[in-house]
Amino acid sequence: MASTLVLTLRRRNNINDRDAMITEIKTVVQPFLRSNGFAGSFPHYRKKTSTGIDLLTFQSDRHGGGFVIEIARCPLDGVLTARGISVPPEKVRAWDIHPNYRKRVQPREGSGTDAWFRYNDAPLAHVAAAALKRLSQADLWNDVQMCGSNRPYSN
Repeated sequence: MASTLVLTLRRRNNINDRDAMITEIKTVVQPFLRSNGFAGSFPHYRKKTSTGIDLLTFQSDRHGGGFVIEIARCPLDGVLTARGISVPPEKVRAWDIHPNYRKRVQPREGSGTDAWFRYNDAPLAHVAAAALKRLSQADLWNDVQMCGSNRPYSN
């Protein structure tokens, strides 16, 4: 009984923390995205350029307490997913792009969620500021390629 109560409270706190982090991102990071031409709403943003669409998605840790930002590029006419679904330009998300063409934006090197932006052990304002700092780097998009085929095993 006691362990069920602790687990329930932990889940409730993770949800509240996640909601508070989303609010902080919308307050700190979203104005920067808007001022740089991104449209959309949390967690998916897109910006049309002369050569394609820049895509940005906030991905939450399914266990709570963290997030990573994924960025990608696609053609102006949208993308055909690996499942053969045509996604129009006004609906395309970074998640629609094959992982080979996505870049993860995180505060430090690493492949696990411990390298993600963690708000379970840091003040929300510091985490949002760290995300803004990474997104503000002038060379962030330099190595993001236009997506190729979403069917990497076909010729």
